[in-house]
Amino acid sequence: MGAEQGTLVSSEHLEVFQRNGVVCLRQVFDQKWLDLVAVGIARNLSAPSAYAQHLKAGGDTGRFFGDYCNWRRIQEFRAFVYDSPAAALAAQLMSSEKVIFYHEHLLIKEPGTQKETPWHHDQPYYPIDGWQVCSMWMPLDPVPRTTCVQFVKGSHRWGRWFVPRNFNDARNYPFKDPCERHSAGARFETVPDIAGHREDYDLLSWDLTPGDCLAFHMRTLHGALGNPSFTTSRRVLATRWVGDDARFTERPWEISPPITGGLRPGEHMACEEFPVVWPRG
Repeated sequence: MGAEQGTLVSSEHLEVFQRNGVVCLRQVFDQKWLDLVAVGIARNLSAPSAYAQHLKAGGDTGRFFGDYCNWRRIQEFRAFVYDSPAAALAAQLMSSEKVIFYHEHLLIKEPGTQKETPWHHDQPYYPIDGWQVCSMWMPLDPVPRTTCVQFVKGSHRWGRWFVPRNFNDARNYPFKDPCERHSAGARFETVPDIAGHREDYDLLSWDLTPGDCLAFHMRTLHGALGNPSFTTSRRVLATRWVGDDARFTERPWEISPPITGGLRPGEHMACEEFPVVWPRG
């Protein structure tokens, strides 16, 4: 039974989300939403935006495709944002009266893709300060634990911020002004070598089936291996949601996506570019 039939976030789900920084929500999206998003993904692949990336590791037979901010031109993505259970789920997880939609991010690892997703957390990529921030990772294909995104349990509560990393070469984002490196360095660190010291971290991942969703705090560190399957793709629609306390801020690097909505530092995130989608009008 999907969330639109009444199964929303339980008190246990909320406690897990708050404690671990990520929660697995089983079968919260009915087949109609998966089918709708699948049509949107096909449209996106046939007409990528200027933001699209086609990434490969050496020897890959497949590719890691990413694209974002297409929800205005792809009607299926727009319908998912406004009409699916996702916004209500985000409201409950963030304990927020209102939910603002920030953007969607299509992440596809084709069969035979060894390209990894570098360890990172989402919020420093974005011009957003605040604690009520949530990402959702919704697969359209079965995802085994070995291919699923992995999370460092409780890392959202470390009180640490990390410099964003480029998905192509895993390098830190460059500072817009080299003189800011020292001042910003007091707040933003380089992501630790989690891949090389996995035994030092409590890592969480799941076997997922279509209809499941991973919801996580934007400060939770996460990364993913490639897709070694030669038969099954890993199509994922990730969506970003922010709540009542979210405010626009500036970052010392180029934000991604490079969209500000015309906001100034300290202003609430709600604007034409980032609409309020919950409660429904």
